[in-house]
This record gives sequence, structure tokens and C-alpha cells, in this order.
Amino acid sequence: MELRREEIASGPVITGFAGRGFRVGERVFARGLLIDPGGVTAWDAPADIALLTPALLGDLLDLDPSPEFLLLGTGAGLVQPPRAFVRALENRGIGVEAMDSRAAARAWGVLRQEERQIVGALMPL
Repeated sequence: MELRREEIASGPVITGFAGRGFRVGERVFARGLLIDPGGVTAWDAPADIALLTPALLGDLLDLDPSPEFLLLGTGAGLVQPPRAFVRALENRGIGVEAMDSRAAARAWGVLRQEERQIVGALMPL
């Protein structure tokens, strides 16, 4: 008997890790990535989470429909993002779920299988 995991998620799937980066299909994103249901973009993530601002996310938050929340991968360990960053997103009706980047990569696949309208910003490991 063969068991198969049925993929129902639409859009990109993080399939693994490569060094400090992430693998999506055959591409490796070594310096971080921005991901949404429609695609993935290389991201020059800030070296320190304290430097994170909404502007550094580009147009990631401007999707229609608006994302429920940002899945924020904070690197090798969980680090709380700046309160001003969280408030700015909450003022737009977007929550912030912070976790280490490995956990965020795994959570991305699970949440997209549930067809949740989310976006992600993952800092390198």
C-alpha cells in the first residue's frame, strides 16, 4: 500500500532548506523570501529583526483579498518583531504570527492546504 499526501494548496510550496535559505521547487532563496499564494520573491531580509518595517515587505500586503495575517519567520530562533511593526500591520487588519523560520516554512504548507489567505516573510536561518 502506498500513502500519498494530497496537495490541495495553490501557489508556491516551500519544499526544504538549503544552507541558511529555503528551497521552493528548484530555486533556493538564500537571503530570505517573501511568499504569497501567487508567488515567491527573493527578499533581502534585514540583518536584525529590530530593523523590520512594513516598507521592507514591498507590496506583499497589498493583495486582494487582503491577507488574514503575515507568517513571519524570524530566523534560527523566535524573536519578537518590533511592536511598531505589529501595530502597523494590525491597523491594516492584518495579524502577525512570528515563529522561527523553519517552523514558519512548515506552517506555510499546512495553512495553505487549509486555503488560508496568508502571506509570509521568512528571514534566513
